Amino acid sequence: MALPVGLTPSAAAADVQSQQWYLSPMKADQMWKVSTGKGVKVAVVDTGVNAATSSLKGQVLAADVPKSVSYGDTNDYTGHGTTIAELIAGTGAGGGLKGLAPGAKIVPYRLALKGLKDKAEIKKAPALTAVIRAIANSDAKIINMSFGGDISYDEEEAAMKYAASKGKLMFAGSGNDAQTTNNNLYPASYPYVVGVSASDKTGTVGKFSTHGRYVDLAAPGVNVPAWCDATFRSYCTHAYGTSMATAVASASAALIWSAHPNWTADQVLRSLIDTAGRDWPKDTPSNYLGYGLIRPRMVLENPNYNPGPANVDPLAKENSAGNNGASPSTSSSPAKSSSGGQTSATGETSKSSGGALPWVAVGAVAALVVIGGAAFAVIRSRRRA
Repeated sequence: MALPVGLTPSAAAADVQSQQWYLSPMKADQMWKVSTGKGVKVAVVDTGVNAATSSLKGQVLAADVPKSVSYGDTNDYTGHGTTIAELIAGTGAGGGLKGLAPGAKIVPYRLALKGLKDKAEIKKAPALTAVIRAIANSDAKIINMSFGGDISYDEEEAAMKYAASKGKLMFAGSGNDAQTTNNNLYPASYPYVVGVSASDKTGTVGKFSTHGRYVDLAAPGVNVPAWCDATFRSYCTHAYGTSMATAVASASAALIWSAHPNWTADQVLRSLIDTAGRDWPKDTPSNYLGYGLIRPRMVLENPNYNPGPANVDPLAKENSAGNNGASPSTSSSPAKSSSGGQTSATGETSKSSGGALPWVAVGAVAALVVIGGAAFAVIRSRRRA
């Protein structure tokens, strides 16, 4: 597995943050004048989160849950969870990643995902079911799950439904194996979990991004920096994955929820769906980009936005029907983009209804390299590894 050249955070602050190309076209500076995500806690269920990085100092809170579901949460064994946390709520201090919701707080939970090799720690790691139920009973509003496996479990599905009933908004990566198996992955395929695919600067879905009817939204996830490994000595550039896209989606929800603290999870999600960038009918979501590319600015800039009913699920149709199989309303085959390295959503361009790209595309797309542990985490229990 090839690795690009690493960038030492303190020595290359501008280089690292300039790689976060989406912050400018999403107009993050303007959004932060309205909301930074303050007051919103995001549970990051992953490989753990290193709370000592310069960008996360003061941003990570201890989980207020039983010890049985909290073990080694601030000991990240691959760097994956820390990358996700920084993309959500990093302050950018010391040359670290700048989170899209720098005012939010991170509550980490560590699972036995691929990369955890210590057998004793694997045995002590909590089960996903227990973690989700614990978060459901906490004051965290958003649950970020940048991992997946291809086996579903009834008890996990029940836990997700329970979390939804407690008003939590859950995001999960659709996966990175579109070019191989393209299997439905869980937790993204569970009802009440928002499946997120990854897009590039042009709003085109990455060719790696797993697709199917369980994809609900898309977010930037191509050519972004990430920690190279668990030594936390440098960032690597040009990483990609639906993991990072999921973090951007979670941060977007945090921005909106902070600005509208009385909204419910259904209203926050509805606002993201309604304002997503797309040029296809809303009632025929794409298998590749779902309801479109996430654009929280469209909500934050509109003081008259109506989020709709508080307790009506905006994904009721999908959640009641299940997410297996291909949507009959969309093509099952992606179309090649002009870049040759990406695929577009069912032959559709991912442009807004007004004909303009949802964010400005600047420059050519660079070569993509999956970096160790940073692209997508795989839950060990599903592979029985």
